[in-house]
Amino acid sequence: MSELINRKQILLKRYRRNKCMGLLVSLLILICVGLLVVWWLPILLAVFTWLVHENWFVEYLFYSPKNDYQYKFTADTEQLGVTLDKGRLVLRQEFELIGDETLILAVRLKSSMVGHFIDPYVVLSYDDRQVFERGVNGLRYLNLTGQAQLLLSGQLLLRSRFCHVQGELVLSVFRYPDVRRQRMMVIAPHADDAELAAFGLYSQTVQPWIVTLTAGEIEAEHYQRMGLSKPEAARLKGRLRAWDSIVVPRWAGIRQEYLIQLGYFCLQLMAMKLEPDRAVVSLEAELNDIRVFRQFNQFLLPADTNGLATWSNLLADLRAIILLARPEVIVLPCSLLDSHPDHVCARQAVLEALQDLEWQPTILLGYANHLHDNNRWPMGDSGNGVALPPFFDTTYTLLPYCVSLSKQEQCNKAMSLGMMHDLQPRISFKRRVRRVIQRLFSGRAISPWGENDFFRKAVRRHELFWFVKYK
Repeated sequence: MSELINRKQILLKRYRRNKCMGLLVSLLILICVGLLVVWWLPILLAVFTWLVHENWFVEYLFYSPKNDYQYKFTADTEQLGVTLDKGRLVLRQEFELIGDETLILAVRLKSSMVGHFIDPYVVLSYDDRQVFERGVNGLRYLNLTGQAQLLLSGQLLLRSRFCHVQGELVLSVFRYPDVRRQRMMVIAPHADDAELAAFGLYSQTVQPWIVTLTAGEIEAEHYQRMGLSKPEAARLKGRLRAWDSIVVPRWAGIRQEYLIQLGYFCLQLMAMKLEPDRAVVSLEAELNDIRVFRQFNQFLLPADTNGLATWSNLLADLRAIILLARPEVIVLPCSLLDSHPDHVCARQAVLEALQDLEWQPTILLGYANHLHDNNRWPMGDSGNGVALPPFFDTTYTLLPYCVSLSKQEQCNKAMSLGMMHDLQPRISFKRRVRRVIQRLFSGRAISPWGENDFFRKAVRRHELFWFVKYK
C-alpha cells in the first residue's frame, strides 16, 4: 500500500526537480542573450517561454504517450471485431446488445504533427469527444457505453482529429448485474469524493448509503483569509465539510439516516494504520477528538464512546455500519489507480473490516478520483465521455463498469459539487490566466459548471468504475 504512495512522491519530486533545472537553464540562456545581443530580446523570449510552459508543460505524465495501455481482461470477456467504414463503426457479425452493457473499443492512435501541440481526440456521433495525450502513439480504449443502439444500426460515427486510427479495432463487451437495484454503500475518504466519483450511480440506486471517513479539515487557507487562526480555520472547514457530507447527498434523494460522517482527521489514516491502537491528532485543527465532526449523525457508533482517532476505532465503526446497512455492493477507491494516501487507506480499512464479518457484500466497485500517472485525467472537457485511464501492469485484471449520465443527471451532479464548500473558493489568478492561455492556444474549453478543475473532470456523460466479484 505505501509503495504506491511513495512511488508517486518520488515521481513528483523528480518531475519538479527536472522542471526547476530546465527553468534555471532557460534563465541562464536568457541572461547570455541579453549580454551578447540586445537587452529587450531576453524579455521577449521570457514571455514566450512562459506561454509555452503554461500551455504545454504545466501538466505531468509519468509515462510516455507512445506507450500502449496494457489492460488485461478476463478470458470470458466477449470481444468482437469492428471495422471503420466511411466513418461509421460496423460490427463484423450480428450481435445482441440490451443497451446497458459497458462497451470498450480498443483502438490504436497515432498523433499527427499538430497533435503534438493540440490535444488529439476522437469524436463519437458528433456529441462525444474523447481526448488523449499530445503525441499519442499507441493502444488506447474508447468508451462506447450508451451508444449500443447506434452501434447495432451501423449509425455510430467515429472521426479522429489531430490523430489517426490505425490497425484492428476490437470491441469488448462487459455484462453485469444492475447494481442500482441492490443495497449499496459508497465509501468516501473525504466529503465530495462520493459525488465526484458516483453521484450518477448512487442517485439512481434504490437504497444507497454514503459513509465519509474524514472531515477533510486541512488546507484551510481560504478561511484563514477571513481572519481566523490556522486551527480555527481548520476546525471551521472540517465542520463545513462534515455538514456537506450529510446534506449534499440529500439533493439526490438519499435519506439522512443513510448518511454517516466518521470525522477522522485528514491525511492521518496512514499514521493510524501503522499503529492501530495509537490515537492521532489533527495536523492543523489542534484536535484529538473526532466527535466534533460527528454531530450530524443520526445514531451512535463505537468510536463515539471515547472519540479517539485510531485505526481500531475506524474498523469498529465500519463493521458496525456494514452490519447495520448490509450492503450488497460497496463502492470504494481503487488503489491501483488512485494513489492519494487517504484513498488507499480507506480501501484497506474496508477490506480489513470485512474480514470474518458475518455480512459480506457480493460486489466491490472501485473508483479513481486522483490518478497518479496523469494529473489531467479524465482528459477533455465537461460533458464528454470518459475513456479508460492509463494502466500498464498486466499482472492485474481491471474490468470496467460504466454508468451513463443524461444531461439532466450531469446538471444535478454539477449542482451537488457546487454545494461542496471545498470546491467553491476561486482558483488563483495564475490558474485563471493559464486557462485563458490554454483556451487560446489549445482550444481547451472552460467548464461552464465551475472554476475548480473537478467540474471538468467529474461532470461527464460517464462514471467509470472497476468491477470485482467479491463473494
